[in-house]
Amino acid sequence: MHEFATLKEFFLRNKWRYIGGILALLAVDTLQLVMPQLLKAAANELQRGTLTHALLLHYVGLLVLVAIGIAAGRFGWRILINGAARQLERELRDRFFAHLEKLSANFFNQRTVGDLMAHATNDIGAVRVAAGPGIVMSVDSIFLSVSGLATMVYTIDLKLTGLALLPMPLLVVAIVYFGREINRRFRRVQESFADLTSTAEENLNGVRVVKAFVQEEAEMAKFSQRNQEYIARNMYLVRIWGLFDPLMQWLSGISLVIVIGYGGYLTLNGSISLGDFVAFNSYLGLITGPIMGFGWVVNNVQRGVASMARINAILREVPEIQDAPAGELRPDVKLQGAIEFRHLTFRYRPDLPDVLKDIDLRIEPGETVGILGRTGSGKSTLVNLLLRVYDPPAGTVWIDGVDVRHIPLATLREEIGYVPQENFLFSATVAENIAFAKDEVHQEEVEQAAQVAAIAEDVEEFPAGYQTMVGERGITLSGGQKQRVAIARAILKNPRILVLDDCLSAVDTRTEEQILGRLVEVMHQRTSILISHRISTLRRADRIVVLDQGRLVECGTHAQLLQRHGLYWETYQRQLLEEKLAEEA
Repeated sequence: MHEFATLKEFFLRNKWRYIGGILALLAVDTLQLVMPQLLKAAANELQRGTLTHALLLHYVGLLVLVAIGIAAGRFGWRILINGAARQLERELRDRFFAHLEKLSANFFNQRTVGDLMAHATNDIGAVRVAAGPGIVMSVDSIFLSVSGLATMVYTIDLKLTGLALLPMPLLVVAIVYFGREINRRFRRVQESFADLTSTAEENLNGVRVVKAFVQEEAEMAKFSQRNQEYIARNMYLVRIWGLFDPLMQWLSGISLVIVIGYGGYLTLNGSISLGDFVAFNSYLGLITGPIMGFGWVVNNVQRGVASMARINAILREVPEIQDAPAGELRPDVKLQGAIEFRHLTFRYRPDLPDVLKDIDLRIEPGETVGILGRTGSGKSTLVNLLLRVYDPPAGTVWIDGVDVRHIPLATLREEIGYVPQENFLFSATVAENIAFAKDEVHQEEVEQAAQVAAIAEDVEEFPAGYQTMVGERGITLSGGQKQRVAIARAILKNPRILVLDDCLSAVDTRTEEQILGRLVEVMHQRTSILISHRISTLRRADRIVVLDQGRLVECGTHAQLLQRHGLYWETYQRQLLEEKLAEEA
């Protein structure tokens, strides 16, 4: 149960709700213990022949009052305990989501969305059941069993009670064994559900690719296989639960047979009264449910423990990228945009080769620098290190003479406007996507940013203009439109440093020229980095850097690099030939 230690603060804050709910539950259980005594008294009166109509109405009235008290108490504990469990579910889901938002990008490279969704749905739901109904059934089972048995011993017959309890040791053994097995099997069910969710999520996001390659049947078969595995693991769990529940009932049934047989014998020979026999059977029926409830408690609490362990594994994940210690952090820094890479060598993991090798580069404030290179040459890695999406080695990446590792992450990322290769749009309006980076934005600012990004004309043709919903991941927009909305979002942010990472690849050369022409004024006011495979995108830059296999091999203006007849020149000649062939086709 140590897995629930992470919820200690919640239980402390809500302790009075739980205490109040448990007191209401105990009141209900106490009233339930009164009922057999009333039945016993009525049966004894009947046996003696002294039960009158008035006395019968008296007992009936008392039973009705007890029933009303039980109903009121049940309403109380359900509102208090189950209500607290629902609150726990909300808070745990908020906490889980907030923690995911803080984790570094590399964490999501290693975990699937389906697995995380399984944590946020099934696992948190299982914790809620354990922290609500699980607590209720635990208290109910323990109190009713102990108090019921004590009452049976002291008010009826010790020997009869002892015989009725003969199956109990077997019950304890079964609870311990089955509890462990249920925990183990439930973990496997949750893991399988994560795989199933991941497969569904991946196919729904990639449905157009699936259809384009006519792979519907293959993907249906893959999903069916995952679905079948999920069912198989559930059945593996159900089989153990299917044995557990009947075993509990069978052990309880043995107690009932003993009571009816031996208790009936004691009643017939006058050792106990008819009222005692009726009361004993009532108490046995009263405690049979809670005793069998131990099985339900074990099953659901073990599920909750298994789920909480899975959630804790995520909550214990520490972000790889964090602010420096207070003594090294520079919270007062105001970025002006001077960027410097000093002998930067970087690899993603110690067992992988270097992605960047001994990079030396200085970019002045307000300068526009283009970066050209083949796929895998390290262009995107360079700017990801600037943003601290991945942490660079100490002393290798600087802004305004300050190591980026000593700049607060919030300051660093607020002052850098970044448009990545893969643009992500939210299922919201065009205006909301453009204004994503700022809390309060005027419509005029949105429209101005859209004009600079050359998306305003397209938006004006949409049925609802800037209020048009773009669909999940911007599915209703073309690739070029999504890129331009992402550029407008970065421009509206008004950063000191603007990074465009191959974000014009989906637009034609005419639109590219239009966007670059409008961006000239924006880029003159800030430090800008343009990354592209196309020289046409970079030729206006103040300087162009050429990367090859992680090394900086050339640097200069467009004209200077052409005169050197190096890699830049070769790329330029090849692209000219490609453009000529495209025009002739």
